[in-house]
Amino acid sequence: MGILNFARKASVEPVNADLEAFLQGYSIEVMPRTAEKVEDFTAHLPRGTRVYIAHIDGTPIEDMVATAARLSDEGFDVMPHFPARIIRDAATLEDWVNRYQAEAGVTQGLILAGGVAEPAGDFHSSMQLLETGIFDRAGFDRLHVAGHPEGNRDIDPDGSDKMVMEALRWKQAFAERTDAKMSMATQFAFDADPIIAWANRLKDEGIEIPIHIGIAGPAKLQTLIKFAIACGVGPSLKVLQKRAMDVTKLVLPYEPTEVLSALARHKAETPDSLIEQAHIFPLGGIKTAATWVTENAGSAGTPANQS
Repeated sequence: MGILNFARKASVEPVNADLEAFLQGYSIEVMPRTAEKVEDFTAHLPRGTRVYIAHIDGTPIEDMVATAARLSDEGFDVMPHFPARIIRDAATLEDWVNRYQAEAGVTQGLILAGGVAEPAGDFHSSMQLLETGIFDRAGFDRLHVAGHPEGNRDIDPDGSDKMVMEALRWKQAFAERTDAKMSMATQFAFDADPIIAWANRLKDEGIEIPIHIGIAGPAKLQTLIKFAIACGVGPSLKVLQKRAMDVTKLVLPYEPTEVLSALARHKAETPDSLIEQAHIFPLGGIKTAATWVTENAGSAGTPANQS
């Protein structure tokens, strides 16, 4: 009887159907140095996963392009970052675009200002990069931009979202006058309610750009708090701080089950929401994040080498 009881407890929980649907086609982010630690991405990520490559200031473009080529060769949809404030001029931007195309077949990018305080050259905003026309001339067919559900004090030091909203209206107009397929990849947050309220507000303001919500993957609580503070995460940081006060949870890894389940439920109930899918920041490691999806979202996490 004891063995039978144990077997019942060990049985696999049914997959949350809403979560499985919401995480279909999720994207994930890597850096060249983190990608080097993964022997085979097909053992962890679903076929065709969009993989963003974060371009941190100081990373040689050669390393970025080599990582893009490797991921492309393994069958993934590669989207490198183009941070305006580390790109010296239009010639540099065009060189990067041409390298990505020639060596990795890349035709898409995340266009953002970047977290550097002082621009290295001519550009300080994503809009300036888009205005060069270089992406259009190169045939880039998908251009993503940054989103900030909890505001961005680098853009709006007064704590409002006046400048952020103005930039989003410009990007909406850009999407309407060009053929670019645009989406918004957001900063990560830990509470679904402010995210949903922000998405609803954008829609009310006439913004129609689909939202790919940034979610922090499983990681040690201390690691997440460090990254959250460094990245300027807003009110939802309180979710982590509250967890840190609970001794029973302090030593356990954080998992995004609660926030993702709430977003998945919202999407199931509101199919026309601007919230389209999830973008995972693997702060606890790429393998850890991918394994969590595989274990919690059924077919949404089936690795390419098993499909």
